[in-house]
Amino acid sequence: MNTPPPVLESPEAVLTTLGRDGKRRWMYPTPSKGSKYRARQVLGWALIAFFVGLPWVKIGGRPAILLDIAAREFTFFGLTLHPTDTLLLMVFLLTVLLSVFFVTALFGRVWCGWGCPQTVYLEFVYRPIERLIEGKEGARRKLDQGPWTREKMIRKGLKYGVFLLISLFLAHTFVAYFVGWERLLEWMGKSPAEAPGYFVMMILTTALVYFDFGFFREQMCTITCPYARFQSVLMDRNSLIVSYDPNRGEPRGTARARKQAGPLNLEDGTVSFGDCVDCGACVRTCPTGIDIREGLQMECVACTQCIDACNEIMDAVDKPRGLIRFTSENALDQKPTRVARPRVLAYGVILVLLSATFVGLVINRGPLEVDLARASGTTYQITNDGDVANRLRFRLRNRTAEEVHAEVRVVSPEAASVQVVGQHPILLPAGDPVRIEVWITMPPEEMPSGGMPLTLELVVDGEVWATPSIGLMGPQ
Repeated sequence: MNTPPPVLESPEAVLTTLGRDGKRRWMYPTPSKGSKYRARQVLGWALIAFFVGLPWVKIGGRPAILLDIAAREFTFFGLTLHPTDTLLLMVFLLTVLLSVFFVTALFGRVWCGWGCPQTVYLEFVYRPIERLIEGKEGARRKLDQGPWTREKMIRKGLKYGVFLLISLFLAHTFVAYFVGWERLLEWMGKSPAEAPGYFVMMILTTALVYFDFGFFREQMCTITCPYARFQSVLMDRNSLIVSYDPNRGEPRGTARARKQAGPLNLEDGTVSFGDCVDCGACVRTCPTGIDIREGLQMECVACTQCIDACNEIMDAVDKPRGLIRFTSENALDQKPTRVARPRVLAYGVILVLLSATFVGLVINRGPLEVDLARASGTTYQITNDGDVANRLRFRLRNRTAEEVHAEVRVVSPEAASVQVVGQHPILLPAGDPVRIEVWITMPPEEMPSGGMPLTLELVVDGEVWATPSIGLMGPQ
């Protein structure tokens, strides 16, 4: 009989989710339901309700958030942006990016453990369902490592069936942010043959959600998400982190070790045990499987589960809480922690400037988007009456939520006249771009050699919505 080759083990662990033999190491974290867990739970369910309910909320007749990529429209709480709003979009994205920098410099990875959908849904939806169906952590580990019995097949089938239903619901909610619930419900009422694109999209989205929360899980944070790699750049020794206090906890000693050591005499130079009883509760409760006592690590998502677990142990052994706590590296080294420091001040100043710029752009943003250019072809023409004619092209977009009619008028020069090709007044539906052409005619004696500037105005219900300008061309 051929014996299989021996498995070569790595001399040290590379990732907490990877065994020494290279195989996936499954996490079975024990929830520590302390004060921080309860606070995260309240916040998590509030965020879930916000995520699920937001696509149903309408502001000004539009969904509160609609990222309509097909129509190239992006609506945020009543403000609709289009690809032509390049500056506004750029300032908005830079503001979001700087906000991440600013919050990370102050509070570390608090977003990962308290607000990220990956953590919220995994810890407060999928894992509680898993515990309800398969039992606590020890029972689940035993079930996973055991043979495929009838009980195991029933429990696994029930769990993954519930996971599939939840993933299907979350996938539809996610897609609603891009197409809106009204269109989504319309597609749901059709057969796959009538709306094949919708069904393919929903199958792929559901599969991704199902795979992520059912199988990939914490590896999204430790392997895929780039934010963990950025923290070394965004944070410094003054940033808040979840950390173990080695000054207070070391040297560690279990209850048996302390009992065997007997009374200790510090005057004789005997080293006393620290407050850490080496119980391993902080490791058992960590959703990414790290040992927080080894210092700041890339896999730490600042979920504070280890804080709750350690505080419970400290209460049991009659020691003060806070052996593991929110602190900074400077505080652990007994150095002053500074909040106002160059990095934070720079982020804050830039963030204020970007926010002010964004608000100013929104306030000064007109109700009508206008793109005026010369139509392709000849620069000018001479009409049968001898006038100089310029053909111009308008691209108009009504930024309001209601359909309007617009008129084109000449502001200067007064001798110029305008003729709109097609219907006039111009029908401008809400949000949709409209392209029109106009002819501007001038008596040749009123036009200087080579051309002159032209100013037009677009009027809606007697109100001037825009005053675009362009140069008229004429004979030398």
